[in-house]
Amino acid sequence: QVQLVESGGESVQAGGSLRLSCVVYGVTSGFSCMAWFRQAPGKEREGVAGMLAAGTTRYADSVKGRFTISQDNAKNTLYLQMNSLKPEDTAIYFCATTWRGDCYADTLASMAYNFWGQGTQVTVSS
Repeated sequence: QVQLVESGGESVQAGGSLRLSCVVYGVTSGFSCMAWFRQAPGKEREGVAGMLAAGTTRYADSVKGRFTISQDNAKNTLYLQMNSLKPEDTAIYFCATTWRGDCYADTLASMAYNFWGQGTQVTVSS
């Protein structure tokens, strides 16, 4: 079994930075991909940043140059460093992972993932 627990979300002003963390419990290795998604009120869940097992990273155009995904295998933790935050980044942020290989084709597609965390709220005020 796999459990993902996110933390680090809070309210910040535009231009600020946050680092989200996602700790993996249970089975912690062998994943094909790990990723961060977000969902704003009234909007569909969207992929923000993803990382393949080999280390390749992929980002949504809206966050390129501002967000960085990374992982610390020794701590079983996935991170999302978010800089230059904008009000439109306000959302609940979820981490996800999978052993399935279809995430290689579209790392930021939510349907490619089958393990999800409960989410952490990020609010950016102008």
